[in-house]
Amino acid sequence: MKAYRAALLRFDDAHQPLYDEDGLLVIGPDERGQQVVRAAGNFNTLKDRYPGVAIEHLPGRLIAPGFADLHIHYPQTDVIGSPAEGLLPWLENYTFPHESRFSDPAYAAEVATFFLDELGRNGVTTALTFATSHPQSVDALMGEARARGLRLVAGKVLQDRHSPDGVRDQTEQSLRDTEALIAKWHGVDRLGYAITPRFAPSCSDAQMRGAGEIAAAHPDVWIQSHVAENLDEVKWVRELYPQARSYLDVYRQFGLLRERAVYAHCIHFDDHDRALMRETGAVAAVSPTSNLFLGSGFFDYAAADQAGMGYGLASDVGGGTSFSPFHTMLAAYHVGRAGVTGGGAFKQGLSLKPSQLWWQHTAGAARAMGLGGVVGNLTPGHEADFVVIRPDATPLLARKTAQADSLEELLFALIVLGDDRLIERTVVAGR
Repeated sequence: MKAYRAALLRFDDAHQPLYDEDGLLVIGPDERGQQVVRAAGNFNTLKDRYPGVAIEHLPGRLIAPGFADLHIHYPQTDVIGSPAEGLLPWLENYTFPHESRFSDPAYAAEVATFFLDELGRNGVTTALTFATSHPQSVDALMGEARARGLRLVAGKVLQDRHSPDGVRDQTEQSLRDTEALIAKWHGVDRLGYAITPRFAPSCSDAQMRGAGEIAAAHPDVWIQSHVAENLDEVKWVRELYPQARSYLDVYRQFGLLRERAVYAHCIHFDDHDRALMRETGAVAAVSPTSNLFLGSGFFDYAAADQAGMGYGLASDVGGGTSFSPFHTMLAAYHVGRAGVTGGGAFKQGLSLKPSQLWWQHTAGAARAMGLGGVVGNLTPGHEADFVVIRPDATPLLARKTAQADSLEELLFALIVLGDDRLIERTVVAGR
């Protein structure tokens, strides 16, 4: 076993923060040999329970759960920061040309290595990520993630229509590839597979129907896609599926709404859509930096909470503008404060608590993925994924955090002023 002494942050079952200014985190193997949290709490309370266990003292540091990114595109690592007038032009001019390069296994492997390095540098220990339409893009990412012991879920994109050469796949072959990749990677070590229709306009009815059939045959795999991100996209879906009640309803018709189904954005929703998400167990990946960057709209936190709809935070790189969870949390705070609906009407804004933002990017995102009790927290039994944060990482941070009179003030200073420099160490599965 190993033990770490530092300030310690975790969450209770009611999503409230548990904080020990002088804390102790003890990790060790469970019956499967997996490194998990054995104890977490006040140092003086726990120190005598583990005689003989070496304690690494980390003065001035904060230990917190590793971050979970609920929606990210590893093939868009090099698309980040590309200018565009909106979502659809951005896909056409940057994303699709770049993703076509992932037909080359060597190129896919090089990007996968850099991508996972970047996640680790920013303290992200769990991610739900898109690959491209090329099976080798999945193999490259899964192989590298397995070597690192990461908790990662990924899937081959399905897109057999309205897509250019180089990324458009063939309907039947794409479904066979999906089945083969599930058999190859799902449940291997800490890996999981996600059935991944890019979005409804990019998939034929046959491909969507096939995806739904695979989902029914494999209830423990994930589903991931996009929905109601952009008004032009919503209009396009209405033209393609005039009989559907809404964009979200298209996915329902094909059997793609259930638990472990994660839909990015969910901006241009009505109350019926939010109720459908709650009833089916599907959840939203809130992607504030991407939505602001592409001018897509604002996630409605108040309406989502009122409906009882699940959600968590996501970077959505490369539409998202940063791998940093601190940037994502700050953007989510801005979105809440703006109090603007997807249609642009103003209403009373929210002031999201810093600890709630942090929960959305750790335990909340893990719960949304169906991994509650597994990752995203530092209470006993959770896998030993955590970050060591240095609150004095910059002169301004040092000055500001030294004046914090409460946990909320400390967390907010880290969110507003923080970036990858805060992450002194990322620990994955105890390593």
